[in-house]
Amino acid sequence: MTDDEILKLFYETDVLKTGHFLLTSGRHSNKYLQCAQLLQYPKATEQVVKKLAENVKDLGIQTVIGPAMGGIIVSYEMARQLDARAIFTERGEDGKMALRRGFTIKPGEKVLVVEDVVTTGGSVKEVISVVKELKGDIAAVAALVDRSGGKVDFGVPAYYALNLEVESYLPEECPLCKENIPIEKPGSRKKQQ
Repeated sequence: MTDDEILKLFYETDVLKTGHFLLTSGRHSNKYLQCAQLLQYPKATEQVVKKLAENVKDLGIQTVIGPAMGGIIVSYEMARQLDARAIFTERGEDGKMALRRGFTIKPGEKVLVVEDVVTTGGSVKEVISVVKELKGDIAAVAALVDRSGGKVDFGVPAYYALNLEVESYLPEECPLCKENIPIEKPGSRKKQQ
């Protein structure tokens, strides 16, 4: 798929929204990506993940891991395409990212970390820490969308199905707030105020 085809698919499936949004990071933006809208369609998800899988198919990936919630379906579909194992991390009651449900990673296991959208890279970095604690070998990161403008460095190669430079603002610097445009909180995780 080309970038234009992916962007068209994102508009058709209502992934890309415009307005005034409070992001999980606490920053504000005039655009919001809700990849769950895409991930509800298996054939569309398969097509977008296929573009990502082409980048990592020769890395010897044994396990694909992503953070709950956004990375679960991406992890599963990527693992299916790579003939690998799919697992996910989730937050415990302490709010810390961890492997649960009996999942584990063996020392030296080749791991691909996936996510739906990278903005600050916070969730992916937390997953990377979990993998490193277990001595897994992180081969790369892959995400459906990089909305950071290429600013996030994970210390390993990173691949994206689509790169979007979407501006975000600190709340005190947000031009949308200054225009008194009502803010929406579309995400599923608790937001920082």
